[in-house]
Amino acid sequence: MGADIKALRTRIKSVDSTLHLTKAMGLVAASKIRRANDAMKKGREYTAALRGFVNELSCGGDCAKSPYMQLRSEDISRTRLIVIAGDRGLAGGYNANVFRLAATYKGAQFIPIGKRACEKYGAVINSSERYTASEAYTLAKSLCADFAAGEYDRLGIISTEYISMMTQDAKVTWVLPLERSEGTSSSGMIFEPDEMTVLDAVMPEYVSGMLVGAIRESFASEVAARRMAMDSAGKNAGAMIDSLQLQYNRARQGAITQEITEIVAGAGEQ
Repeated sequence: MGADIKALRTRIKSVDSTLHLTKAMGLVAASKIRRANDAMKKGREYTAALRGFVNELSCGGDCAKSPYMQLRSEDISRTRLIVIAGDRGLAGGYNANVFRLAATYKGAQFIPIGKRACEKYGAVINSSERYTASEAYTLAKSLCADFAAGEYDRLGIISTEYISMMTQDAKVTWVLPLERSEGTSSSGMIFEPDEMTVLDAVMPEYVSGMLVGAIRESFASEVAARRMAMDSAGKNAGAMIDSLQLQYNRARQGAITQEITEIVAGAGEQ
């Protein structure tokens, strides 16, 4: 009986320690939510503006000759996918959902961003939380040069779309080749020297903008997922402590009752 009481006391202390940890991580995630959401909204606005500009360019007839608009093979081995995952765990199914989606493109060339993605695909660790626009532009410039040279045929970004605090979905956004917009430009823009030259020049900025937007949205999703996971873990830990405390009280009560019974029985024998 004494051993059971000691084991329960140790278990309660262990779960209580975990509860303090989950509360602390939940508070840290909560403190980052507003900043992450602000960055995500700005990223969405920027990528929307980039898409609008590139759509205007793609309406021009000359742009059809650009290497960035040439449809090629959809062979998975000729596909490059940028995989954006988190830097830390304890975020529910956030990273698992990203890797599950990436697994459906087995054989593709993966470019990881984020510590967890880099650990999985064996690359240099790159923090997704602190990934800068300058780093994104450097990567985008290299990717655009390789695409124009025919090194690969498709470029996509596997990221997480923020829907709400409760819901975040992994998705693939195809970046290259560009899809030609139907119809004609309605903005009246005039591009010098011509649309194709401007399109080719702006592509690294476009790809880096799409990448930065996806990273910002993925980070907001990670923070939200971690906050919800820590809240759930905290509630479960609290419920477990209550259950263990009840078992502990019953065990102590049983031990005390047994001691009283033994004392009474000993006094009766005397």
